[in-house]
Amino acid sequence: MENTKNVNSKASAVPKGIERMKTGVSGLDKLIKGGFIKGATILVSGGTGAGKSIFSMQYLWEGLQSGESCVYITLEETAEDLRQDALVFGWDFKEYEKKGKFKFIEKNILEDTNFEFFDMDNMKASRVVIDSISLLSLVVEDKSSMRGRLKELIKSLKERKLTTLLVSESLDEKHLSILGIEEFVADGVIILKYTSVGAQAGRLLFIRKMRRTNHSEKLHPIKIGNKGIQILSV
Repeated sequence: MENTKNVNSKASAVPKGIERMKTGVSGLDKLIKGGFIKGATILVSGGTGAGKSIFSMQYLWEGLQSGESCVYITLEETAEDLRQDALVFGWDFKEYEKKGKFKFIEKNILEDTNFEFFDMDNMKASRVVIDSISLLSLVVEDKSSMRGRLKELIKSLKERKLTTLLVSESLDEKHLSILGIEEFVADGVIILKYTSVGAQAGRLLFIRKMRRTNHSEKLHPIKIGNKGIQILSV
């Protein structure tokens, strides 16, 4: 992980003209030198109530405002619940569903562990969210098989130049994900946490890893307002 206070060899090695995707999360782009690198796979990890789904929908909404096509694959929540949650922030995904620019895909991972890419290919999507990748732990017991499955999934996403958020539950400070391997195969890791004790009580964001770019190494307080997540210190 790079230190933003120093210009190091990794920073100088970043290719000129690299394409980035704005995250849509107020303040985040400044912390990662302009946004997610196009085609990257980012793990968004956190406990219950940390803001993972809001972060994900905010990211997709930004893409829609830029004229992109986006897909939200939900393995846990219903599409209708997510639509209603989004409306609280003024994000009317149904409008873009009618236009064929956005799609919620409900997937029962217990019945089918394969991810189909027909919809993403047909829509020429550029952004996708998979929420929550943690549920794969229910169907694949062997850790080595799981690592292989995730690597194949990420390879397929990268071949399509999709910039992807993988959402995962975290167990505690030492375990960033349920499976314990997502953080190693992803290009970046963003941790969202909620703490109710101490001087930093409230919600926090921490960039644990971000390949091919400098990034902040600080804990950043965040708030969830009527426009989604906002980073309070950048």
